[in-house]
Amino acid sequence: MALAGALRDLTLALGAAVAALGSLLFIAWKIYFRSGTGTDWSGWWERELRELRDRAPAGDALDWRQVLVLGLDGAGKSSVLHYICSQTARERIAPTHGFNSAQIYVGGLEMDLLEVGGSQNLRAYWPHYLSQAHVLVFVVDSVDRSRLLTVRQELHALLAAEPQLPLVVLANKQDKSNALSTAELWEELALHTLSGQRELFLLPTSATWASLSSATSVLHVKSLLVTLLSQP
Repeated sequence: MALAGALRDLTLALGAAVAALGSLLFIAWKIYFRSGTGTDWSGWWERELRELRDRAPAGDALDWRQVLVLGLDGAGKSSVLHYICSQTARERIAPTHGFNSAQIYVGGLEMDLLEVGGSQNLRAYWPHYLSQAHVLVFVVDSVDRSRLLTVRQELHALLAAEPQLPLVVLANKQDKSNALSTAELWEELALHTLSGQRELFLLPTSATWASLSSATSVLHVKSLLVTLLSQP
C-alpha cells in the first residue's frame, strides 16, 4: 500500500511538472518564431502585450487596459471568462494548464482579459503578471470550503505585492445549494482588513444558463470592469 501511495504521489508530481513545462515551452516557442532567435527572453511579456494591442480594430486609437483573472484550479475562471466574452454558458470547460486571453472592445476601450492557471505549480508565476494589470479579478469556488485558507493566503500575498490594484472578488458557483454567501466569504477571506486601502468589490456569480437573467449573472461583472477601466 505504501508503494502504491508513493507511486500515485510521484505520478501527480510529474503531471504538475509537465503542465508547467508545457506552458513555458509554449511561450518560448512563440518568442522563438516571432523574434527569430531562441535566446531572447528579455521583454517577452512586453511583446505579448504589443501583439494583443495589434489585434485591435482599425480606426481611432483604443485605450488599452488589462484585467488579470486568477483563482485556484476549479474555481470557474475559464467559465467566467467565456461567459463575459460570449454571453453564453458551457456545460464543461477543460482546466487551464497555462493561460488564456481574450479581448473585448467597448467604445474606445480595449479590455484584455488574461487568465492564468490556478494549479499549485502555476501559482508561483502569478506575481509576475501583476505589474501590467489594471484590475485583479479573483474567482473563488463558494462551495470548496476545504481550501478557503489557501484561497485567503494566496489572495493576500498578491495584494501585499500590489497595494493599490483594484480588486474584484467573484463568489462563484452561487447556483449550488451549499455555496457560502458573499457575507460569509467576506469574513472567511478577511476582506474587511482591506477596506479603505483599495477599490474592492465582492460579487456573487454563476456562469450557468440559469444565471443569464438572474442577479448572479456574470454580465454584471463585465459592466463593473468597464466602469473601473474607464476611470481616468
